This record gives sequence, structure tokens and C-alpha cells, in this order.
Amino acid sequence: MGFPGTWMTESESVVYRVVPKCACSTIGQIMYYSDHGRFFDGDIHDSTTGLHKWAQEHSQPLIEANVRAHKSFAFTCVRNPYARILSSFFDKIAGIQRNGKRYRGNLVPQLAQKYGIDVGAPEDGFEFDQIKSFRRFLLFARDTIRWRKPMEPDIHWSAMSGHIATFIANGGRYDQIIFTEKFNEGMQQVLDRIETPVTVDLSHIPRFNESEGHGPKRVHKVSDYFDDLSRHLIWEIYKKDFQLFRYDFDDPDNKMPTAEVDLAEVHAKLGQ
Repeated sequence: MGFPGTWMTESESVVYRVVPKCACSTIGQIMYYSDHGRFFDGDIHDSTTGLHKWAQEHSQPLIEANVRAHKSFAFTCVRNPYARILSSFFDKIAGIQRNGKRYRGNLVPQLAQKYGIDVGAPEDGFEFDQIKSFRRFLLFARDTIRWRKPMEPDIHWSAMSGHIATFIANGGRYDQIIFTEKFNEGMQQVLDRIETPVTVDLSHIPRFNESEGHGPKRVHKVSDYFDDLSRHLIWEIYKKDFQLFRYDFDDPDNKMPTAEVDLAEVHAKLGQ
């Protein structure tokens, strides 16, 4: 199986396990900059040179050797599950992608037909009932994760613990897990513990949010989207994420983690 979703700088200064919707574009660009002194021109997910990625065949033996020997500092980044699934909905389901099309081609029409989800269109200013459509999307997301129907779960809404576990299961060890909500603080701690060819000043790093501006804005506070049934579904899908990464299940509007991540517990529970 190897190390899917793992990126490493060409200088091998740091190894990062990507978790979708958790500042991955910004982290990838920081890694690229720390080697080359410039940002990748475009979406870092599209780069095929300048950064080692497991998806690039020539990178695999280098990443595998590094991770198995734990040669470099390894980290990942997590995000509040309520905010993450909302972000997935507004970006991937309600939004228009970078190529000007809907995500995964016929996915949105399929959801409209099977789940009654309406997400509006750019022509009507994305006018739709956000709460109703999101709750129906949540049923769909749960169905993909629980029963793998009507399709396999998508990386953008499958649980963070699942992404993070593959790295451990194949012999990797994390040195740190940072929070999207305390990004500068966590990323600075990572940078303080590694040696990079180019010095990175976080105060001058822009945020690379590749999904921004391509879809509707969220118009309600987080808790408005989650009624009793929605929260039941969220717990069913993301129970481990709340527990391991210390997020507040009881208050959807409290996006901040309640404590630091216990790395020993993460390795023990996700390495089985």
C-alpha cells in the first residue's frame, strides 16, 4: 500500500501527510517555497516537479525509504469536523471547480436526482436553501462512508483519522499534528524543528485557498446546519476525529480544539 497522500520536500527536510480540506494547499506551497525560494505557479496539487509526492512514481522509493527510517520530521494537519464537512459541501458540491465545471462531472445531477439536493448555479447567484441541501448531502456522505453506495467515499469528506492512519499502518510515525484553526502557531513549531534550504517567514506567506470564490458563501452560523439528526450522522462518521483530535462535538460553533493532540494515543489507536 505504501504511503498514499504523502508529500516530501526534495531536500527531505520534512514529510507531510495530506489531509484534504485542512490547509493542504498552503502547506504544500510552504514546503515548495522552503526548497526553491518561490511558490509553485498554480495549484500545488497540480505540480509534478519540485516536490516529492507519493502519486509520482519516481518519488515513491525516496518517500518510502525516508518514512520507514524516520529520517525527517513528519507531520499532518487536522480541522474541526463540523467546519470541514461544511467546507467540503460548499466547495465540492455547491461550488464550481477550477476548470469551470462541477466536481466529478455528473455527481451533482446524481445527488439532485437521488437525494433532492439543490445547489443553485452561478447564473442565479447560487440561490438555494443551504441548510436543507447540506443536510441531504450529509445523508449522502454517510451512505458513501457506511455502505460505499452510491459511490466510494470521497477523500474530501472521508474521516481525517482514515487518512492519517494509512501513514502509521505502513510504518510511519508523526512528530506533530497541527490544527488548521491555530495554523500559524502550529506551522511555526514545525518550521522551528526542521532545517530548510530557504528560510520561511510565515507572516509573509499568503493563504492558498484554491476553492475560494468559485461557489456560494455560507450564510448561516455552523450550528444552524446541524439539527439533532445531522449531529447523529456526524458522530457516526467522525467519532474518532472528535475524540483523537480533541474537537468539541457538543458545540458546533466552537471550532477550536479543546486540548493538544496526544501523539501516543493517535499512534496506538490508528496503528492497529
